[in-house]
Amino acid sequence: MPVRVTLDALIVAKGLKARDLAQEVGLSETQLSLFRSGKVKGIRFRTLARLCAALGCKPGDLLDYAFDPSDLTAPDDGD
Repeated sequence: MPVRVTLDALIVAKGLKARDLAQEVGLSETQLSLFRSGKVKGIRFRTLARLCAALGCKPGDLLDYAFDPSDLTAPDDGD
């Protein structure tokens, strides 16, 4: 998948514990772990905004995209 979650780097850079971040933004530790590992199909804008507020960052700091030409021709699987 060309979109990668880069949240771990921010958590380390800020010296935070994932457990504390999850609590601050209103997620369970499991939900945050799934997002950190990229095992989710999407994220609500509200959750993204809460993460950004807690980390003092922008959405682009949490995600990375590597262009893959096949993304333009791949069938949409409902994502």
